[in-house]
Amino acid sequence: MITVHHLNNSRSQRVLWLLEELQLPYEIRHYQRHPATSLAPPELLKVHPLGKSPVITDGDVTLAETGAILEYLVERAGGALRPPAGTPEHRRYVYWLHFAEGSAMPPLVMSLVLNRIRKAGPFFARPITRRIADTVLSSFVTPNIQRQLVFIESELAERPWFAGAAFSAADVQMSFPLEVAAVRAGLDARFARIADFLTRVHARPAYQAALQRGGPYDIVR
Repeated sequence: MITVHHLNNSRSQRVLWLLEELQLPYEIRHYQRHPATSLAPPELLKVHPLGKSPVITDGDVTLAETGAILEYLVERAGGALRPPAGTPEHRRYVYWLHFAEGSAMPPLVMSLVLNRIRKAGPFFARPITRRIADTVLSSFVTPNIQRQLVFIESELAERPWFAGAAFSAADVQMSFPLEVAAVRAGLDARFARIADFLTRVHARPAYQAALQRGGPYDIVR
């Protein structure tokens, strides 16, 4: 039996969603973030040395990293939701499967950290830390996020799903950075296709089933 070690408001929501799409049986062990720090609880260290989520166990297999988990689950389901090898769709599938965490998430995480820095520290030091954070955000982080959103919008203008005409696990992988961007970076009228993508994935029965089993997911609002 596949066990998802599920941290609230985290990337592991995608794992639940893919399992629902693949109709693979699974169970959930729930973990809650620390209310003050938002960090994962130390109990996750008993599952994986990094103590982070997502992580799954499946018999004697313990696997972390969302992309690796999604590939494992797709393989376990006989290649479902994966375009045939050697096709343009498969090349796009692999690209977006890696783009989500390799390119899309780092500037979004930086934006979160820098915005927390703006509000942290002693009162007398905040004007300095705020100025430094604002400089990095305006000169590097925000332009990078916007450039990526423009690129993603243009790609979705070419096809309804990231790999091609059919929904795939790459769409599951790309959902999280776009949900984060919708909350932290703002999606205005320039990104109508990204907004439409999110509307379509949120309406999928498997997505809704994963929300019911996983519990509150405050990234979507």
